[in-house]
Amino acid sequence: MSDSAPETVSAIDAETDTTSPSAPTPTPAPLPEGEDVAIRVQDLHIRYRTVLDKKQTLRGIVSRKEREKRARNIRVVHAVRGVTFDVKRGSVLGIIGPNGAGKSTLLRAIAGILPPEQGRIEVDGKVSTLLALGLGFNAQLSGRENIEIGGLAAGLTRQEIRAREEEIVEFAGIGDFIEMPMRTYSSGMKGRLAFAVSTSLSPDILLIDEALSAGDAAFKKKAADRMHELCGQDRTIVLVSHGLGSIRELADTAMWLRKGEIVTIGTPNEVVDAYTTNAQAKDNIVANED
Repeated sequence: MSDSAPETVSAIDAETDTTSPSAPTPTPAPLPEGEDVAIRVQDLHIRYRTVLDKKQTLRGIVSRKEREKRARNIRVVHAVRGVTFDVKRGSVLGIIGPNGAGKSTLLRAIAGILPPEQGRIEVDGKVSTLLALGLGFNAQLSGRENIEIGGLAAGLTRQEIRAREEEIVEFAGIGDFIEMPMRTYSSGMKGRLAFAVSTSLSPDILLIDEALSAGDAAFKKKAADRMHELCGQDRTIVLVSHGLGSIRELADTAMWLRKGEIVTIGTPNEVVDAYTTNAQAKDNIVANED
């Protein structure tokens, strides 16, 4: 940033969430004493900066005046606002809300990718994340090599990875492409492999962001079956999805986020029904979601 250009910032809401804020929601009560908590989030706030540029040009990049103008266009997005909740060990929390509500930002914070600006996050257990299909893969390496890297990053030994490798390859179902560089993969193939790796690492806590929509109909059924299997293994799962049917079916508890704030937490049916009948939210709901 140029020294001569004073930074001007202004706060805006999470990008595409245009619904009006509701009345302040009471802070959810912590789980009773003696309950085994896998994830605890307390008064979490996350802001990040972005630049509102309509179009980048070469002249704009090299011009001092344009750089100063760009500096004045910095905006601060308050993506998560005072969120507090607990996730009981072995339970499944489903998070819903319109685009820009702060769902993915919250999940990245729980994963340790985004630091809290204010508040506290406590996570007790080995975490596996599926936050964006293909995120974390090395495009120059083969699918098989990326399986090993993913396993090592999750704390597995090479022996443990080899014991799971063929199961992962078979589940992903991408054939000979497993030996090819991932730059040659379609987005669907990346998604299939990412889901297979993340759900095969025996995590204590699994964080999933919109992963159940990966692949064709046959793979979606495999993915749904795998999710049911994981839910039955007493693992803690946090699932962000626009697929309201998946939230109803898989989650024990659901949370509705809007403009970075919790609107309500309750049973999946209660929360999904409240979300779908909210007149201002209807336009943000994908029709006939799974």
